[in-house]
Amino acid sequence: MLIDARTLPLDEILETEVCIVGAGPAGITLAKELAFADFRVCLLESGGLDFEKNTQSLAQGESVGNLFGTLDEQRRFQFGGTANAWKIRLGNNQIGVRYVPLDEIDFEKRDWLPYSGWPFDKSHLDPFYDRAQAVCKLGAFAYGAKAWEDVQTPQLPLANNVTTSMFQFGPRAVFTHEYREQINQASNITIYINANLMEMETDETAKTVTRLRVGCLSGNKFWVCAKVVILAAGGIENARLLLLSNKVQTVGLGNQNDLVGRFFMDHPLVSCGRLMPSNPELFKRTALYDLRRVNDVPVMGKLTLSEEVMRRQQILNNSTLLFPIPKAYQLQAVNSLKTLLSMRHNAEARKDVFKHLANVIIGLDYILPAAYGAVTKQQPFIPSLAWGGWSYIRGHENRFAEFEAIHQTEQVPDPDNRVTLIGDRDRLGRQQVKLHWRWNDIDIHNIKRTQDILQEEIARAGIGQLQVERDGNLPKLIHPGTHHHMGTTRMHDDPKQGVVDRNCQVHGVSNLFIASSSVFPTGGYANPTLTIVALAIRLADRVKTIIRNS
Repeated sequence: MLIDARTLPLDEILETEVCIVGAGPAGITLAKELAFADFRVCLLESGGLDFEKNTQSLAQGESVGNLFGTLDEQRRFQFGGTANAWKIRLGNNQIGVRYVPLDEIDFEKRDWLPYSGWPFDKSHLDPFYDRAQAVCKLGAFAYGAKAWEDVQTPQLPLANNVTTSMFQFGPRAVFTHEYREQINQASNITIYINANLMEMETDETAKTVTRLRVGCLSGNKFWVCAKVVILAAGGIENARLLLLSNKVQTVGLGNQNDLVGRFFMDHPLVSCGRLMPSNPELFKRTALYDLRRVNDVPVMGKLTLSEEVMRRQQILNNSTLLFPIPKAYQLQAVNSLKTLLSMRHNAEARKDVFKHLANVIIGLDYILPAAYGAVTKQQPFIPSLAWGGWSYIRGHENRFAEFEAIHQTEQVPDPDNRVTLIGDRDRLGRQQVKLHWRWNDIDIHNIKRTQDILQEEIARAGIGQLQVERDGNLPKLIHPGTHHHMGTTRMHDDPKQGVVDRNCQVHGVSNLFIASSSVFPTGGYANPTLTIVALAIRLADRVKTIIRNS
């Protein structure tokens, strides 16, 4: 059942066994796994079914240095959460996102990486990853290149220091629409939209959450009493909700060791430079690195360093994506065509009309197929992170000249990268947050060393030249993050080193759990959604046992 919380009677008290806060991929997965159980589940979502500006304003906050822009641009307060903002074109009229599990090394305690190490290894999570594949509507749990390459789409012939592995892609509609309908049919689940958690109240020792105070922008408020409470509101909001719950534990619930909000991580996007193939025929061997369907599963190859070389060189985990760049005269033709199309409003450009016409004529080999693809929506004008399909273009090895290489990088867990509360308040009167983010020396060394190894391996393989681009002596930052907010309620068995234990239970609070990338101790380079879903499935199994034994 789905209820608009604004229609509830004032100060209504709702009784339930489980309350999930947040209807993004984590909260939706939990609800899906708990559907049709023999106990009640309440799912609270801050927003509605559609985007609404007033609700989205609740996500506003500060970002030190303004590297991240405004925080409300990075997350979505709406049923489906940030899945609503996914935008990769998968074909077949589908929009989605890339998926990949964390690597084995990401779970390890690495001597050269401070604060690294999960309480369990990857093999423990693999069965839940396997179940997550089905939840996310992906293919088989296979991310090695051998499972997806063939004679027409082989891996690049690189040495053992650099390997090819895969992304899979899944549709966003499963979280924004499909599972909403399934959950709505479950007799034991009630979804409350436009319901904002204001504060978690506890007993006098802050050992048990007794009830949740919930408010609506309309002014309505109500209470939820639950045996088990699960925060699934994302890497920034989970920390905020713990810090706001400070009546008994004045520094914030679960924050007895000043860890809530610390260790914020994202996946910075960094320009590696340009890969110039040794000959056009190489482009025929690079289709594996394009977003394409294999047995109807959208996949895309990427370059990564081997775990052996990461350990030996003591560097972090990174992936490198390749995107072809049109030749210089072709880009010039595009720019001239744009100028000609705007010439009616640009008197200055009319002086060079013949030069622009000449550029367009010379570049017709690029403009005509690109324009046809754009009109028919078969191909984008220029490849980017949001789409692929360039390898399907006839003669692509002649149409493009080079690859742009982009890193999606692991970030060191740094306690000074953190989320804190500030004096400014949102429309509900809750304190907003400030995000503190900075480069770390380890981050910089990691990226530079990765680039050097890639450059050496590509040259050694004789497939071309990688021309590394940097801002002086620093990596060329495209964006400090990809909206993959991690680490702010990190997992560790020692309460002095983590906010939650290996079971995602908040240390010292008997009935409070967290489902989110906020529990990640380290984040690798992998898009976090598959791991978020796997951990949510794992937590759902535990909640069933808790309720059964209560």
